[in-house]
Amino acid sequence: MTSTAPASADQVANCARPGANLAAAVNAVRRDLSAGGHVGLDEAETVARQLVRLAQHYGNHPFSPLEDVRRLLDVNRASFSRLLDLFGLVPELRHAVETGPAGKYWQNTLLPLEQRGVFDSVLARKPVFPYSVGLYPGPSCMFRCHFCVRVTGARYDSSELESGNKMFESVIDEIPADNPYAMYFSGGLEPLTNPGLGALSSRAAVRGLRPTMYTNSFALTERTLATQSGVWDLYAVRTSLYGLNDEEYEETTGKRASFRRVRANLLRFQQLRSERENPIRVGFSYIVLPGRVHRLLDLADFIAELNEAAPDRPVDFLNVREDYSGRADGRLSEAERTELQEGLFAFEERVSRRAPTLNVDYGYALHSLKTGADAELLRIRPRTMRPSVHPQVSVQVDLLGDVYLYREAGFPSLNGADRYIAGRVGPGTSLAEVVERFVNDDLRISPHAGDEFFMDGFDQVVTARLNQLEADVAAGWEDVRGFLR
Repeated sequence: MTSTAPASADQVANCARPGANLAAAVNAVRRDLSAGGHVGLDEAETVARQLVRLAQHYGNHPFSPLEDVRRLLDVNRASFSRLLDLFGLVPELRHAVETGPAGKYWQNTLLPLEQRGVFDSVLARKPVFPYSVGLYPGPSCMFRCHFCVRVTGARYDSSELESGNKMFESVIDEIPADNPYAMYFSGGLEPLTNPGLGALSSRAAVRGLRPTMYTNSFALTERTLATQSGVWDLYAVRTSLYGLNDEEYEETTGKRASFRRVRANLLRFQQLRSERENPIRVGFSYIVLPGRVHRLLDLADFIAELNEAAPDRPVDFLNVREDYSGRADGRLSEAERTELQEGLFAFEERVSRRAPTLNVDYGYALHSLKTGADAELLRIRPRTMRPSVHPQVSVQVDLLGDVYLYREAGFPSLNGADRYIAGRVGPGTSLAEVVERFVNDDLRISPHAGDEFFMDGFDQVVTARLNQLEADVAAGWEDVRGFLR
């Protein structure tokens, strides 16, 4: 007779997903707990049901304070504490949370930061070197994207390049060797407009760092690569795609014939990295806009075209995000939800045929949608922003050495963004010292209306997690704060 144990384990591991067989999951957990002598027979059914409800909840709502969930389960503190202990005895329950509809929050952000103790440092108000450091080296940008918060025409003076690049060198030299992926080049403005970008990349590589460059690839020409050979020392080049033809690109960026140039640059880059046998990774960011989900099929074909230019070096990764959830309540309409789900399934089928090695990351909301759950992004507002911010987690440094506390604040002349400058790196002042002074002096920033737009998705997730953790500690759950660690 074939054992049903693996199937039962699978039921538990998938219990946070829509349509899960909850009765089977509860029964499997009950058997495990009873067999191990962890609960008595008289209470096994009730405890198992509560544990499955815990997995369901945190697999869909990762930022709930523990005290709120205790009340939801309607148990006293002693019983809830015991449930949390028992939860850890069933590995499949943890798996259910980590792979549930909200699983990307746990996998991509929360657990990696927990495992390095970053949240502990923030909660303890302990100054440590930031987990993530964005260098924004670009003095200008050739695009005028309608969604970008950049002030039209704002740029850094070319006279700032020499001193700015020396400052960036000092920051690169500070980054701890045990966190090789800590640093990335982005903006702000376009990194490749800085003629010293290649040298900075090489300096990082010599130190054992593995930075990614976020770029629009308009300047990723063969000439740029010849004059900035250090670009080949990057760990990855991640191109933001603003469409899949010249018309879409011009509508978004304001620049004519820009897609054909980006496409030509990427085709040649594919060929060159193959010829050079260079390990640099190539990938893309693509945002699905309302009404354009059908363009995902063209995206798959575009990546397949790049793969054909270098069959031995296919495109490595793709990050797909959506702009559907920019609604007042953060939710999709039923029609949009259906359209997007169907489009994603068709896209996956096309990718499996035309670009089978491509690693696709759907991010927080689209992963949720793909599991059949509602796609709803976080909505941090000024009232839930943290005046102390989180410099131990992430900072961004611009060409002047200004250290920005949010990723979307690092633009020159951006109204209100200067309030989110923690300090300035320069002669006699390191990045570590800027963070140390900000934390030790307990500096605080009172959020204004609209300040939430200085935060990107990562900043919002970190903020929601820290708010949750502080609520847990305040409610007396410090030892188990955050549910999963």
